[in-house]
Amino acid sequence: MNIVVLGAGAWGTALAISAASHPGQPHRVSLWARDAAQVAAMRADGENRRYLPGVALPSGLTLAGDDGHWPSGLLKTSDLVVIATPMAALRAMLERLANVQAPVAWLCKGFEAAAAGSDAPGLLGHEIRAQVAPSLRAGVLSGPSFAQEVARGQPTALVAASEHAGVRDALVSAFHGPLLRVYANEDSVGVEVGGAVKNVLAIATGLCDGLQLGLNARAALITRGLAEMTRLGLALGARADTFMGLSGLGDLVLTATGDLSRNRKVGQLLAQGMTLSEAVDSLGHVAEGVYSARTVVHRAHLLGVDMPISEGVVALLDGQLKPEQAVAALMGRDPKEEAL
Repeated sequence: MNIVVLGAGAWGTALAISAASHPGQPHRVSLWARDAAQVAAMRADGENRRYLPGVALPSGLTLAGDDGHWPSGLLKTSDLVVIATPMAALRAMLERLANVQAPVAWLCKGFEAAAAGSDAPGLLGHEIRAQVAPSLRAGVLSGPSFAQEVARGQPTALVAASEHAGVRDALVSAFHGPLLRVYANEDSVGVEVGGAVKNVLAIATGLCDGLQLGLNARAALITRGLAEMTRLGLALGARADTFMGLSGLGDLVLTATGDLSRNRKVGQLLAQGMTLSEAVDSLGHVAEGVYSARTVVHRAHLLGVDMPISEGVVALLDGQLKPEQAVAALMGRDPKEEAL
């Protein structure tokens, strides 16, 4: 296959490495970055030192973008295009790819932030695609995955979600192998909701760990967080069983407990007394939960969905509550039956 990966951050680079190193049938993979200096540095270093230091780029991986131009020629001959940008750039990418004939998939997780001063809800990836590129055959690749582990060839499982069978098949063909399993799923809504909400919930569990509240508290947050995620997903038309899979429970557990989780780290740093700006600046990478938390809660309010943990995270990020107050607010809620 001819695969083009647009975006040379950690996750885009990791998947490009994985596809270019595919056992038995290495694909022809082009990794494009908009920053010509970054491309030149990767070519000189033989690695993406900024995002994946210490991981060698395979010889079969083509680096593109050093001329500063959009890769029109590569896109015309591609069998699969993968968008590996943050959520904030997805709309612009889909607009540029609207007439591409190959299947397209994005890796970003979250809700697009609504325009300032607008009451319109923030949108998921498939909703953005429906607005700006309705004829595009597209989907999402998601699941519990740290880029460093995928790049190093450690066992990982992902889910390829799309209403188009051809998109699901292309993603499986591109990435499925002995070290990276890819499961197909038609429920793009559920997969995207899981990928968006788990980042917000990971901030809450990071706060819990940073305050040393214990493993009981962490388990309670993860479990009730999964209920919040499922409620929102069902209200948006997702299937309930999706949230018991890789993009729901799986991604939530990884992001809420893994030491490589940037969103969990934000919660830990806030618990230590850092301001939000200090915590985000110290990461050096995007923590999508910080940017999508308010949009998640706004969307839930519009749908009449109760999400108290996510609401607590927003209050914490906005400085309305201190870490200890956020915990007290959750524990002080009235008793209720356990249910979605």
